Amino acid sequence: MRIIDLVRDLPFACEIYGNPETEINELTADSRTKSAGGLFFCVPGLHTDAHDFAPAAVSNGAVALVVERRLDTEAAQIKVDSVRRAMSHIAAAFYGFPARKLKMIGITGTKGKTTTSFMLRSILQEAGHPTGLIGTVCTMIGDKEYEAGKTTPDPIEFQRILLEMVRAGMEYVIMEVSAHALDMYRIDGVRFLTAGFTNLSQDHLDYFGTMEKYLAAKLKIAAMTDSLVVNVDDLTVVKGLKDMGALFTRAGIREPADVYANQVEMTKAGVDFLLSFHKRATETVHLRLSGIFNVYNALMAAALADKAGMSMGSIKKGLEALKNVPGRVELLDTNTPYRVILDYAHSPDALENVLKSLRESTRGKLIALFGCGGGRDALKRPIMGAIGGKYADFCIITSDNPRGEEPMDIIDAIEAGIKPVTDQYIVIENRREAIRYALENALEGDTVVLAGKGHETYQEIKGVKHPFDEKEIVTELLNEM
Repeated sequence: MRIIDLVRDLPFACEIYGNPETEINELTADSRTKSAGGLFFCVPGLHTDAHDFAPAAVSNGAVALVVERRLDTEAAQIKVDSVRRAMSHIAAAFYGFPARKLKMIGITGTKGKTTTSFMLRSILQEAGHPTGLIGTVCTMIGDKEYEAGKTTPDPIEFQRILLEMVRAGMEYVIMEVSAHALDMYRIDGVRFLTAGFTNLSQDHLDYFGTMEKYLAAKLKIAAMTDSLVVNVDDLTVVKGLKDMGALFTRAGIREPADVYANQVEMTKAGVDFLLSFHKRATETVHLRLSGIFNVYNALMAAALADKAGMSMGSIKKGLEALKNVPGRVELLDTNTPYRVILDYAHSPDALENVLKSLRESTRGKLIALFGCGGGRDALKRPIMGAIGGKYADFCIITSDNPRGEEPMDIIDAIEAGIKPVTDQYIVIENRREAIRYALENALEGDTVVLAGKGHETYQEIKGVKHPFDEKEIVTELLNEM
């Protein structure tokens, strides 16, 4: 495709230096990649500026560059105000605007994106609609599953995935939309059939700095959809949307809502509730997932499915068909007198929710094993320590993904929060040994929750990802015991 064709539909001005008829055969944002006839995006980052790597990209075959400032090079250049934003639109053009051929549904929020997306996919699939999914756990194209990278992929990968979904005959695509993706223009230009905002709680302050900036990034989704569904019980989100004059459908339990739940009852098998659409149909739903937070997720999925044209019967059938979501309050098959639960909770609010939920169904002690990731919001570490101490009977503080930090520095910060609350905890830095301790000391009726890593199959230490699948590790340890 020619440069002139790639920039034809850009919603902002650009300047072309060099031959606009230059043929582009592939797109890349990695200067180390061999790309014969490639277009290289000089993305300015937090720590490095890819403009500095343009010579390497050209030597590896790039024939054109997207830049924010002119460079001294013979390669053609497309000068724009924002390379990040341009990358989204140029990638869409290069792959033939695949999003325009799909019914796109976006889900943002701090918690619940993954579970809501799996619930919604179950509804659409049960209703007979081929559905793709892009999210934290995986990418799914029909029944085929692929490993995920970022929650929301970078623009080139994102558009390539959408094209593959078009070719595979997908009708709907459900995608988790992260605040980072919205702030970095990864999905700029995409129009959603409908979108949902699950909630807002503390997370990612290492990047956004303040909760106000974090909220502002997520609120951008309101301008990208024809209809927005909001958890009306999250008053911060509701106020933010009202302040910007956005219209939305309300889903919730406590506040007046358009889609709501009554007669919520926790059971051994999950949770039952009466699903109601304002002044319309009502159905009893037997959800196989436990916890009040999953009722909220189900309400969001139901409201989005309704906006997508699904019947109440299909919504009920799809919600009830979902058995579990990988790494989200996932009960492991351990054949032990105690339960072992795997959960991705890695923020204060998420940890509090899962511990509160499991408390209701635990006859014995609730044992919480958790840590915090390195290179991320350090302010939440003592908060999570205090939450663990408050809601669990016993805590095992351990390492999560320390990344470039010293594990004990992170653990010390968590311990500073738990110490004033309780002395019922132990520190075991090695996560495998921490899991062993939990399994060896759990008694009949206890619940052991392994929090923080969920679906992840690695542990990142000093920048290296080491294999670490907690499902496999639990099995191995139980066999050894």
